[in-house]
Amino acid sequence: MGELLPLFAPADTASEAPAGLLEAEPPWDEQRRLWWLLWSGCPGLGWSRLEQIASCFGCWRQAWLAPQAAFAALPGFGPQLLQRLAAYRQHWGPEPLAGMRQRATDRRVLVPGDRVFPKAIRELKRPPLALYWQGQGSLWKLLKARRAIAVVGTRRPSRHGEAMAHAIGAALAHAGWPVVSGLAEGIDGAAHRGCLAHGGRPVAVLGTPLERVYPRHHAALQQQVAQQGLLVSEQPAGTAVQPGHFAARNRLQVALAAGLVLVECPHQSGALQSADLAWRERLPLWVVPADAGKVSAAGSNALLSCGASVLLDPADLVRHLGPGPLARQGPGRSSVEPKVAPGLDAQLLEAVGAGASLEQLCGSLGEPAAALAARLLPLELAGVLKAEPGLFWRPL
Repeated sequence: MGELLPLFAPADTASEAPAGLLEAEPPWDEQRRLWWLLWSGCPGLGWSRLEQIASCFGCWRQAWLAPQAAFAALPGFGPQLLQRLAAYRQHWGPEPLAGMRQRATDRRVLVPGDRVFPKAIRELKRPPLALYWQGQGSLWKLLKARRAIAVVGTRRPSRHGEAMAHAIGAALAHAGWPVVSGLAEGIDGAAHRGCLAHGGRPVAVLGTPLERVYPRHHAALQQQVAQQGLLVSEQPAGTAVQPGHFAARNRLQVALAAGLVLVECPHQSGALQSADLAWRERLPLWVVPADAGKVSAAGSNALLSCGASVLLDPADLVRHLGPGPLARQGPGRSSVEPKVAPGLDAQLLEAVGAGASLEQLCGSLGEPAAALAARLLPLELAGVLKAEPGLFWRPL
């Protein structure tokens, strides 16, 4: 987003998917669902061409059995696409649903006609043809209701930005809020790690198929997210990785969230696209401020002058949101308990003394900022420490 759009700009991107394909309300019956999975898996067929096929032939089965010449008469169906379509239909044969039924059973996939397919995603201008997922399927009910918070930012954050992302992920997990991000380098990874460290439920929206790991050194992190939370992708298995897929997943992150936190990003960052989408939907948008001279935060800082809410302390975010959908009953209780050993608390409190900055604590304890931020948060939420602007903590 090179030019900042006005806050709450007219939602000209809110036009819906082709109505003809989604006229039937969920849930779709098994036959319709299987035909959809079959046709949407054909290389080269997107929403517009599927709409053409549905309009021309009337039903999916009739289209499947139609002669190749019938497709050649459709506008936009050139030689290359016709060749792909012929090979695809030959591969599946004249009675394809038996094989598709087995494939649909083996893979975890949602289609627009499934009951838990999020309405906000279904109503996107270009909704995904399907959502492939791995992990805790019970989270879909919360995501459909947009009971999660998205945390986004740059792949190359400052030390301050990475520590804040980790602390925000931890605070949201402690309060019972699922954390949606993209599993990318930098802010995304830090937010996921903070959430995982406090037993939370991270939701990673990938720009690659589920079987691909990007960046490669996030393999262990991706596995942890799949075990404790949810991996989501609109890219079917075997899809080649393309830069545009990473930008496209931004719309999915926003559509799954009740609000968005932009931790740090420069101008021309994909995270600004997410912020723009959140504004257009009138979702709460928080921005973590940074030094005015930091290039890595120039884009996020600029949003503060447009009306985004300032977020200085993760605890302020939690107080604003209240208990999340995974929070336990009772004041201050959540579904996730902080994993902080008492001995480490005493050591940390001694290091804080009458007051200390994160940089000072890193120097005195010899630990990385992200690890210390995760240890400081439970003390802050318990009312033992108070966070002040500039990543500075004092005892209460």
